[in-house]
Amino acid sequence: MTLFALIFSIGILVDDAIVVVENITRHFRSHGVGALTAVQAVDEVGNPTLLATFKVIAALLPMAFVSGLMGPYMRPIPVGAAAAMLFSLLVAFIVSPWMSLLVLKNIKPHRGRKGGRGIRRIYEKIMGPLLDQGNKRILAFAAVMLLLALAVALIPLKKVTVKMLPFDNKSELQVIIDMPEGRSLEETAALTRDLTEYITTAPEVTDYEAYIGTAAPHNFNGLVRHYYLRSGPNMADIQVNFVSRDKRKSQSHDLAKRLRPEMKRISDRYDARIKLAEIPPGPPALSTLVAEIYGPEPERQRQIAGQVMNIFARTDGVVDVDWLVEDDQRKVVYEIDREKAALNGVSPADIARGLNIAVSGVEAGIVHLDREREPVSLFVRMPVTARSYPETLKSLTVPSANGGAVPVSELVKTRDGFEEKTIYHKNLQKVTYVTGDVAGTEESPIYAILKMQEEVAKLKLSEGYELKQYSTVQPEREDRYAMKWDGEWHITYEVFRDLGIAFAAVLVIIYILVVAWFRNFITPLVIMAPIPLTLVGILPAHWILGAFFTATSMIGFIALAGIVVRNSILLVDFIQMEWQENGDLREAIISAGAVRFRPIILTAAAVVVGSFVMLFDPIFQGLAIAMMFGAVAATGLTLIAVPLL
Repeated sequence: MTLFALIFSIGILVDDAIVVVENITRHFRSHGVGALTAVQAVDEVGNPTLLATFKVIAALLPMAFVSGLMGPYMRPIPVGAAAAMLFSLLVAFIVSPWMSLLVLKNIKPHRGRKGGRGIRRIYEKIMGPLLDQGNKRILAFAAVMLLLALAVALIPLKKVTVKMLPFDNKSELQVIIDMPEGRSLEETAALTRDLTEYITTAPEVTDYEAYIGTAAPHNFNGLVRHYYLRSGPNMADIQVNFVSRDKRKSQSHDLAKRLRPEMKRISDRYDARIKLAEIPPGPPALSTLVAEIYGPEPERQRQIAGQVMNIFARTDGVVDVDWLVEDDQRKVVYEIDREKAALNGVSPADIARGLNIAVSGVEAGIVHLDREREPVSLFVRMPVTARSYPETLKSLTVPSANGGAVPVSELVKTRDGFEEKTIYHKNLQKVTYVTGDVAGTEESPIYAILKMQEEVAKLKLSEGYELKQYSTVQPEREDRYAMKWDGEWHITYEVFRDLGIAFAAVLVIIYILVVAWFRNFITPLVIMAPIPLTLVGILPAHWILGAFFTATSMIGFIALAGIVVRNSILLVDFIQMEWQENGDLREAIISAGAVRFRPIILTAAAVVVGSFVMLFDPIFQGLAIAMMFGAVAATGLTLIAVPLL
């Protein structure tokens, strides 16, 4: 993350130097090369550059206060980039003027020129009619607002989908198999064999490892989702390995989507549940979709969880639906008739010990064999065919006090029942978990949860109240049944909430700084106008490239707020200086736009080039898209919208 903070910073670190060196070059061409000229050039852009740099820092620092899981993950970006920006400011004011005197000493002056004539002519041709004619100015504003509205509309139209983190492209996949409780190891092995035979038909699969009755070795899923704790004859893991990503066209997520339908059909024949867990599957969570059911009675919790699981199962795009509740397992209880046992001189402990030896076995001693180097243990237990039936166990005999043998059937009564189910707790509250994943057209859990929230709200509880739903906190009390959405949703909700608060704080800080600098309450609104215009580039670019709008995209959007305000400050500051100098506002606007065109374009180009390397990383692609396309759109619109405002 610190390395990506450095890569992220590259595009904005050179901005101060670009502005300073470009202005020094312009002054050298107008007034000749000299130390005093360089000082005057730096002084002319010094104040707005200083203010603009602190604007960028102000835009980045609030991200350091994001709470929850993503806080420490994101912190290197605002802290590292803000520190780097301070040093880049010192370099721009101290080193850049000195080097300009050395490198640019051969520039020949052209007296009386303020900016390139070609740039001024083109800029005046575009801006002149807009400045002179009110109706064209209104049309220009309307066109900008229409572009912004169309860009924002991509989110409710689901052309751009919101997700915490995009899918990574790894060369492995984990298949988690859960047979119904009570199934034998042989049946689990049979299902595993059928699944692996199908998996190997995919040309991208190189090999697999099957772990039947035990968990696969530790990996990200095992640690985060507790898969490493799994063991039992009804459980299995399959580790599937793909060819390297440079030798296949499909991403690992697309391969999982392609394999899942047939694998589900195979598992359904065995009444089993499977989960295809990608590595890593996203933010650390029990599953992508998690519903936690709270309440006073565990049995009633499970009933409500069953209703919620049915909603999961019939929701389009929700797959791998499961819950952390065991199937009913028959249990035979042997109740000792203590009176009969006492009359026969048999203690309850003797009966329990005899049945335990028959079912679980006991080590009776060791034997020395000629062909064995170590002593061989003698383990006594009834064969599996005999110990699996209660009637056989009741035929066992136990020794009595008078030296005889008494059948167990004369001393016990049997009662049928079911094995008690596991009761899970979270923060000391009883909870039942329902889990799922997403696959389909909308591969973000946000949209699946929004659809399921409506269905959950329709549930009619026999208790006479609605099942209340929570997003980030558990219910305070356990006297009423309630549900909390967890998994990736919890982390997504927390991160986007905190980033939204950080963005609001950025806007307030920028406004206060600009008010303090310009001593005017209207000018900051003009300067900050391009901030929402970055969306004109950000959202359509996500749509065209088929990328999710992720947390890193949001970081890029917030960082751009400081970058585009920098250009606005430079433009407005120069307009005010020119206006005070010649008294003609129209001329000042045209002159400022022509003069500041080159540094504004260069700073935007630096952001684009600096962010380009991140475009090919799955996690940081959103940040690169936001920085690159947002900077391009905002720069073009800034040169028109800010002067008009």
